Amino acid sequence: MQSTESVEEFYTRMPHANPLGLTINNAGAGHFNVFSRANCSTITPYSRRDFYKVSIILGTGKIHYADKWIYIDKPALLFSNPIIPYSWEAESETQEGWFCLFTEEFIQTGERKESLQDSPLFSIGSNPVFFIDEIQQKEISGIFMRMIKEISSDYLHRYNVLRNYLHLIIHEAMKMNPTESFEKHTNASSRITSLFMELLERQFPIDTHHLSLKLKTANDYAKSLSIHVNHLNRSVKETTGKTTTEHIAARITREAKALLQHTDWNISEIAYGLGFEYPAYFTNFFKKNTGTSPIEIRHMAT
Repeated sequence: MQSTESVEEFYTRMPHANPLGLTINNAGAGHFNVFSRANCSTITPYSRRDFYKVSIILGTGKIHYADKWIYIDKPALLFSNPIIPYSWEAESETQEGWFCLFTEEFIQTGERKESLQDSPLFSIGSNPVFFIDEIQQKEISGIFMRMIKEISSDYLHRYNVLRNYLHLIIHEAMKMNPTESFEKHTNASSRITSLFMELLERQFPIDTHHLSLKLKTANDYAKSLSIHVNHLNRSVKETTGKTTTEHIAARITREAKALLQHTDWNISEIAYGLGFEYPAYFTNFFKKNTGTSPIEIRHMAT
């Protein structure tokens, strides 16, 4: 079953990853830790985490996230978002590199209260993988090695130093994909569409089949955004060329595929979790949007 892994559960699954015995609030209000990938699992469970991760991956394999996957065949920098479920499937025997994990509270200190969800690197829909060249690999690996040395020190302000190292890695990645390349809002329709798409993505992934999807229709989203549904529909159609309903249907279909492929929920549980009153409604919706049945997708995944 798809679930959200906590920091504590991560250390239970990977007990060797916390040799210092760091507590959940080791960095004050938040948590931070950094590790070598040398002893990591070759296959990690497909799930959400309630923490962020930044990894430098040296080795080959596949990153599965949402309903997509990326083949890693050269050094890469990975930014893992708590909202998006993911897993790692190693291919090569040698797996090297480093990664750090941290909570939102660790990054939000002093006057810095913005969420990393608003960052171009961690925002929903962004590409989580940056392939790096030899010079970038050397520079970023050096930062991770300094992190590992710093976290073992007895310096009173070491977590401030570690936070600065983390920001340095983030800014190095921003240089690889300059801010100018990220979407800018050119008008009110673009801004409304962006808010709608963000709200749509935040309904997913579905963590439990005991609670049904809250926002199901264009009218539901319009009410949440405090605008008239006709205004929402015009803005989305003008900006994307597709209707609000088409976007909602496409996203529910993507989530349905992910649940069929990565959970052991039965069809009725998936149907309810996605907001369908009856399994037959879900089956008809799925066939209409994919040309195949949920059962066929599940059989292909097994």
